[in-house]
Amino acid sequence: MTELKEGLVLYHGSYCIVENPDLQKCAVYKDFGQGFYLTTSKAQAKSFAKLSFEKRVQQGIPSEKIAYVSFFKVTDIKDLKYYVYETADTAWLHCIVAHRRKNAFVEVRNQMKPYDVISGKIANDDTNTTIMAYMGNVFGKMGSDAADKVCIGLLIPERLKDQFCFRSEKALSKLQFIKSERVDLE
Repeated sequence: MTELKEGLVLYHGSYCIVENPDLQKCAVYKDFGQGFYLTTSKAQAKSFAKLSFEKRVQQGIPSEKIAYVSFFKVTDIKDLKYYVYETADTAWLHCIVAHRRKNAFVEVRNQMKPYDVISGKIANDDTNTTIMAYMGNVFGKMGSDAADKVCIGLLIPERLKDQFCFRSEKALSKLQFIKSERVDLE
């Protein structure tokens, strides 16, 4: 897992250029809760930009056929409260589910409330089916050792990219917009 440090360049994919992230515009039920999500993988950000555009079209929102990857540099992080999930393990899985489902693993969600930034492996659309099956008790009772083991095994954690969730205004203030690049949607 990449360490959050000063000078690190992170990428955000969207249907529009994002220069000034706004937490009020961020979805609530995401992997690490409401926040501005970035990754060290430009390819992952491009993929998300395309997906963001497609979701917008599916919602019937008129949009030009363009998407963008916005680049941000991390500045001074000394005063940020930061939590990292080094791998996609049981603690990571419970955190993802806690933030995606309101009444699941509430204690985990409460433990994460004080953090300005949370990072870990990304549970993206490629993993969504497996996590939904887990939440539907397909692998056994959600939270049981057996269900956790099956779910994590199916996710192939070593192949998952990273994500950083900037969850507070203080955290957002540590991101310096560099530029945006247009993503080819063809």
